[in-house]
Order: sequence, then C-alpha cells, then structure tokens
Amino acid sequence: MFGRILRFFAKDLAMDLGTANTLIYLRGHGIVLNEPSVVAINQEDYRVVAVGRAAREMMGKHGKRIVIIRPLKDGVIADFEVTSIMIKSFLSSVLKRKHFIKPKLVIAVPTGITSVEKRAVIEAAEQAGAGSVMLIEEPMAAAIGAGLPVDRPVGSMIVDIGGGTTEVAIISLFAIAYSESVRVAGDEANEAILRYIQKKHQMIISEILAEQIKIQAGSAIPMGNPVKIQLTGKEILTGIPKTFTITDDEVREALQEPVNIIVESVKRALEKTPPDLAADIYERGIWLAGGGALLKGLDELIHRETTLNVYIANDPLTAIVRGAGAVIEDMEYYRPVFIS
Repeated sequence: MFGRILRFFAKDLAMDLGTANTLIYLRGHGIVLNEPSVVAINQEDYRVVAVGRAAREMMGKHGKRIVIIRPLKDGVIADFEVTSIMIKSFLSSVLKRKHFIKPKLVIAVPTGITSVEKRAVIEAAEQAGAGSVMLIEEPMAAAIGAGLPVDRPVGSMIVDIGGGTTEVAIISLFAIAYSESVRVAGDEANEAILRYIQKKHQMIISEILAEQIKIQAGSAIPMGNPVKIQLTGKEILTGIPKTFTITDDEVREALQEPVNIIVESVKRALEKTPPDLAADIYERGIWLAGGGALLKGLDELIHRETTLNVYIANDPLTAIVRGAGAVIEDMEYYRPVFIS
C-alpha cells in the first residue's frame, strides 16, 4: 500500500536523449518537452546562457564570448558536464519544483552504446536529480512506440533514423534478435548537403539552413514535382554574401551516400535474420521511425531494394519517447526490455 502511495506522488519520466532533440514523457501526462539538445555557454565564467530552443536560435548569431555546444554526438554523450547541465535544465522545466521523491527515469540509448557510455548517461541523469535510472535500447522503444507486438513470438523489424545514428533491429519476445547501429543519420545528411554546396556552388551555408534544405527539397528518389530553392550564402573565394539556387536533383545527389548506407544496413540485417523471423518480416513488413523516416521517398526506395512492404510509424519523431513512456506507465510488464 505504501509503495502504491509513493508511486502515486512520484513524477516518473521517460527520456529520448537524442543527438538533435531531447524529448521527455511524464507518466500520466504524455510528452511534456521537446527541445533541441543544445546549450549556450558564456566562456568567460562558464555560465549557462540558454538551453534548448533558445540556444539553437543563437547558433551562428552569437558573439565571441558565447559558445554553442551540442553535448551529444552520434547518440552518446560527448561532453559529460554540459549534458548534465542540459538534462537538469529540462527536468527542472518539467517538474517545476523539487519533490520529496526523486523521479524514476527511463532513458533510450543506442544499441551500440559501450559500458562507459552507459555509465556516463546514468551519472549525468543522477547528477541532474533523477532517482533510479533505467536504460532501454532505442529500437526497442521505437518499436513499442510504433505499436509493434514486441511481447509476442513474432519478428518485427524497426529502422530508427535519428540525428546521430540509424538503428536497425529485429525484435521478438521482448528481446532484440539482431541489431546494428550505424553512425549515419540526420546530422550526416545535413553535412553531406553542406559539402555538396561548398564543392558544387563554392558557397558556405549554415547547418541549420542545410537541414531546412533537406526538409524542403530532400528525397531518396525523384518525386515528380521539381523543386528549386533560392538561398543566400557566403562565397568561399570572396567571403561576400550571394544568392544561388539549388534543385531537388542536386539535394538528392548530395544525400545519395548517407541514404545508401542506411539502405545497405537494412539489407544486411535481413541477410543475418534467422529464417523463421525473416518469414514474419516478409508478412509484417519493415517499420521506419525517427526524423529520418520523413525523408521523402525513403520508404519507397527501401521497398524497391528489398521487395518488402515498408511502413512509417505514426508521428515517427516521437516514436522513441512514446515507447519509453509506455514502459514507464507499466514498468512491471516491460521489465524484460531494460538493459543492464
């Protein structure tokens, strides 16, 4: 009885600690935070100037005293201290005030995470004020968020394309039968566009603008309606701002390498899947989650390369945190999915 009373008052949380964005799910309330994983620091006194969306808006527009830090790289902590500051800020904005009972926190992490990286995630969350911290692999959380039957003896294939990593996994009976994590995803796609524009147009643009180009004109296959975007960048030779035009064909060419790496990881997973699970996947198809799932034509390209049906999860950007949220809502049922 006392345990049930404590659980009633506890503010248990689930977190998708992503390279690009951090999302938080509050038990009983749903998703309560979705912010960029960015922190602005004053270099002179190491004071935090801004966190999340406010910090991202400062990128490329700040003075010499301010440094903008993205503390996660390829899905794992690259700057421990800044990550702890960021998590603490996000938890404070969600919880509003201190509670007698420290919240339980479920955090989704990449499948390829090392024991050192696991410890860094847990310590950062504990320093930020979390009580017990439990980890769940991102593809498992994405599969739960997509509504796949992870508890049943049938194979489900999920491809989670985030900011720093692409996670491909075959799941059955609360366990991952096969998984692969490639460090090519949304960030690498942005960088590919930056490199292409520098080489082809001799222009420099910001990473934020590259992401906007990817969203507006990016696709994995020709989509029928030509797209042209007029941009302003800085000419490499003169440093003078100039306008230029880029087409969807050019963006698709720029994205070809990262897209091919993702498709090859899917095909590799299918090759290594046991026959019985492969038969289930043939019937049930492949599911895409994460922001990269929104790249136009990617589902069709994977279908062409594998001949399997490909589906995009409902609201793929939030699939991981919704899956982790389902776990925090019924921890006893989902206990087998936690990783040590």
